[in-house]
Amino acid sequence: MGSYPPLKSLPAFEASMRLKSFALAADELNVTPGAVGQQIRKLEDWLGVELFTRTVRQITPTADGLAYAARIAPALQQIRDASHQLRDQSNHAVRFVMPPSFAAKWFSKRMSRFLIAHPETSLHVGSSSVLLDFDHDPVDLAVRYFDGVDESLETILLYQGQAAAFCAPSYRDRLGLDRPDDLARATLLNDILHPWWEEWLGRFSTLTAPDIRAIKRVEIDQTSMAIEAAIHGQGVVLANPLLAEEDISEGKLIHLYPDQVVKVPSGYYLVWPKNRDLRAPVREFRDWLLAEASDLAIK
Repeated sequence: MGSYPPLKSLPAFEASMRLKSFALAADELNVTPGAVGQQIRKLEDWLGVELFTRTVRQITPTADGLAYAARIAPALQQIRDASHQLRDQSNHAVRFVMPPSFAAKWFSKRMSRFLIAHPETSLHVGSSSVLLDFDHDPVDLAVRYFDGVDESLETILLYQGQAAAFCAPSYRDRLGLDRPDDLARATLLNDILHPWWEEWLGRFSTLTAPDIRAIKRVEIDQTSMAIEAAIHGQGVVLANPLLAEEDISEGKLIHLYPDQVVKVPSGYYLVWPKNRDLRAPVREFRDWLLAEASDLAIK
């Protein structure tokens, strides 16, 4: 028996333990579930213990498997970190992920300024509402919409979350939406990712709770889609002013009641893992993004 366990088996074991599935581990590793199962069996034979209890459609980590995973996880992470750091030493790519609405409504029109100023840097941009895992996703920096509390991350607030009412100018004029109580005859475009209508109307209108519940609504599960619906005169949307600034400047939207804004617990934060040494191109992009965000009216 060699001094080391079968090293090809360790990624299969780590992925299977984390995902609780040979099939999902196989998808991540781009192999077949049978190949993953074979690697796990090789590791079990070498160790002389069972790492998983197998049933027809489920695997369950054994006590030995859980203990072994806890012992080797830091070493595997060190291998990943060292390998990525060495590979990226001469890499001028920056990998950046953000929420789709932030990408479409704020970042996209600014991106070219960075590329012009840093032509040697290759920028890889992605948008996703799924919470990424810096340990397993190939990402250098991200913008996350949350409360800013995560002990594993460095966090810098770009823009505090707010809820303000917006609609097309023609929609306001047609319905005569001069004050918050007038929204009783409007259609509320409810972004279900940020459902603040009850709080907003409860604070700024004199409408009763039954009055508020009686207002016609359209439920929308994408922030950008809710804003587009407002642009096309479908109703009034509550949105973060950051995401409406371009449409306001182009006359597509108006801020109905500028003095009636609710500050919400979440905000847009720039994040990256604590204790990770950022490569020079990543630091340059981070500093540029913070400079771009520094002129935002309200933090």
